[in-house]
Amino acid sequence: MRKLESSVSQSVWQFITENKGGMARLLRLPAKVKARLFQQWGLAIFLAGFLLGRALIIGEIAPFVIPFIAVVYHLRRDKLFLASLSTLLGAASHELASPFKLLVTILFFIGLQKLLERWHKGAISYTPIAVFMAVLLVNLGFAYVKYWTGYTALMAAVEALLSLVLTLIFVQSVPLLTNRKRKAPLRNEELVCLVILLASLMTGTVGWMVIDISLEHVLSRYAILVFALAAGGAIGATVGVVTGIILSLANVEAMLEMSLLAFSGLLGGLLKEGKKIGVATGLLIGTLLMGLYLGETGLWSTFYESVVAIMLFFLTPKKVFMTISQYIPGTPEHAALEQEYMKRLRDVTAKKVEQFAELFQQLAKSFSHKPTEQDEERQRHVDLLLSQVTEHTCQVCFKKEQCWQGKFQDTYQLMGQVVDHMENHGELSGALRKEWNQYCMKAQKVMQLIGAELEKTKILLKYKQLCQESRRLVADQLSGVSRVMTNFAREIKREAENHQVQEQVVLDALEELGLSIRYVDIISLDEGNVEIELSLPLAYGREECEKIVAPLLSDLVGEPIMVDKEESVFATGGYCKVRLVSAKRFKVSIGVASAAKGGGLLSGDSFNTMAIGPAKYAVAIADGMGNGERAHQESRETLNLLQYILQSGIEETVAIKSINAILSLRSPEEVFSTLDLAVIDLHTAQTKFIKIGSTPSFIKRGDQCLSVAAHNLPIGILQDIDVDVVSEQLKAGDLLVMMTDGLFDAPRHIENKERWMRRLIAEIETNDPQEVADLLLEKVIRFSQGKILDDMTVVVAKVERHIPEWSTISLAHIPKLRSTKGELLAST
Repeated sequence: MRKLESSVSQSVWQFITENKGGMARLLRLPAKVKARLFQQWGLAIFLAGFLLGRALIIGEIAPFVIPFIAVVYHLRRDKLFLASLSTLLGAASHELASPFKLLVTILFFIGLQKLLERWHKGAISYTPIAVFMAVLLVNLGFAYVKYWTGYTALMAAVEALLSLVLTLIFVQSVPLLTNRKRKAPLRNEELVCLVILLASLMTGTVGWMVIDISLEHVLSRYAILVFALAAGGAIGATVGVVTGIILSLANVEAMLEMSLLAFSGLLGGLLKEGKKIGVATGLLIGTLLMGLYLGETGLWSTFYESVVAIMLFFLTPKKVFMTISQYIPGTPEHAALEQEYMKRLRDVTAKKVEQFAELFQQLAKSFSHKPTEQDEERQRHVDLLLSQVTEHTCQVCFKKEQCWQGKFQDTYQLMGQVVDHMENHGELSGALRKEWNQYCMKAQKVMQLIGAELEKTKILLKYKQLCQESRRLVADQLSGVSRVMTNFAREIKREAENHQVQEQVVLDALEELGLSIRYVDIISLDEGNVEIELSLPLAYGREECEKIVAPLLSDLVGEPIMVDKEESVFATGGYCKVRLVSAKRFKVSIGVASAAKGGGLLSGDSFNTMAIGPAKYAVAIADGMGNGERAHQESRETLNLLQYILQSGIEETVAIKSINAILSLRSPEEVFSTLDLAVIDLHTAQTKFIKIGSTPSFIKRGDQCLSVAAHNLPIGILQDIDVDVVSEQLKAGDLLVMMTDGLFDAPRHIENKERWMRRLIAEIETNDPQEVADLLLEKVIRFSQGKILDDMTVVVAKVERHIPEWSTISLAHIPKLRSTKGELLAST
């Protein structure tokens, strides 16, 4: 006996090794051939109908056929005859089935469905009721004709209820077999319905034996192997339980098969890391454990069934498992498919943004065309002016031919001199007037017309200049928007970067220190712009993030890391979501002091501090023209506009010009505002100063005091202004002092106010920004004998080097983590 079993095992293994390539090629049919067989010709519907026609529960209930016919009726009505024929053939092949009763039920259902359609109730939502009524009435009618008992009536009701439930299940599962393409992943309900359908199809193979090997057992174990490898242990166990229940309903002796399938599916899914060999090992272990209850004969029989299933499993191409995995949420293949879809979506979005950026850039070029040369433009206007003048004078003069034909060059030059002289001086000089009177008979009239035309020309040139300035402003704004959108497209593309390797390195390093981390998500690893999100259980005041996580990441990425945002969530057991970013090299602390004119409550000055992007900090002061509520409103609105425009990503000079255009065109009233802006780079402390009608700023560095000045008109006076940008390199410990003209011009009798203010600031001994602001305002008011003649505001910004609160945790002192930093840098 053992020799026979050994020879069978050897022959099975030999068959696998010799025929694996040929059978695999047989399974890998061309896509067009498979589409024509299963979609166009309906081979899948025929096979499914044949097996469902054979399927019976407890040997007398056949609830699978009518639900299948009902779904095909709605989804593939062109294959209704094929589906009906296949089910009748399947029923005829089974000794216990009743093909005639099945045919009557099919016809009765179709008639009932047609009747519902005439009543406008033919939607698929009414189909389960139609199936229930058709199965119940036909079964009750046959029971009444043959042999009426309470048991037969009960069985008729049970079959009708099962048919109703299976209709709801097949509605979700049959389209999965008939549709050619499906992009959405399977929901849990759809997955269970699909397994029920597959198990129902396997029920049609009950009783098929090949050399004492049950085909239903082979197919059920093959399905377990496929789903365990494709979806893991949870799905494998679910498929085993559902399949075992359905098969046990058809064959009570197969009750033990349910335990075998469930345990094998779970064990095989847990061993899926071992690929096909691991999953097959799980099935063999489950087979041997369950075979112990069957004795020696039953053990070898179920073992051979598992071997045949494993053989089919090894012959299945890898592409089949990957395709199934893509539609099951939670699998790596599905996650990769989702990431690929998101990457394509990001690429399409980035490309569209880049196209818009290019459009704005082209619009900017069209508005900023090169203007005509000034000499050419002036000569053209002179020629136009002379043509207008001569049309009303020379054309009606009897000496026209003498002047313009005989002496054209002399006449043209002399009239040009008259135009130039009147344009520059308003009237002709004595010599030129005498010469002109002697040359022209209508000298006075020509001079009057030239004067009138010059006024029109001046107005025209003024409008042209304003138009050119507006075009230049629009071009600058469009160019700024184009740069913002280009940067935005670059950010979108950068988000598509995959940092799975780096995330795993960080996760291993944190867990090695004993931290329980739920996940690590690396958004960016760019120098100076590191952004990492992670989740861990609630710290309850232990501050692991500031004391452990941030110092460890600082050593990992090679730059200081700080906690930017921390959010606690209690809904799912309590965990903390933390966002860590690059710590800036410098930090800024602010001190402000202000006083309204005459000691009032509302000052016309306003100030604002704002973060611009990840590594810039802006300090701004605006001084509205005049005092009181109106001036305060204008200055506050100027700063609000500035903040919105700067935070949108537009550079500083374009932002200032845009605000100037808005304020100058908004109202005909004379409402102006000065603006003092300083933008500090928190990585280098390089500072840009933009001053529009404002007073100088001062930099206090130890005992020295430096001044920063620029000369521009206040915002709102001209529609176009030239913005001067002054750059200064600040150092740690520097104090930046910015003030309005009310404070700077307070000492009326001092001639060199800038020098006086430098000395006043240098004499202040403290380095606290708020104290400096208070002392400076107090000194100026005391120097003015306590009088506040104008609104006064002073803002003091102290630039300091950022020092982390906790020291960096070096991985060199932890043996298991010494190579982690190198792995992270290498993967980056």
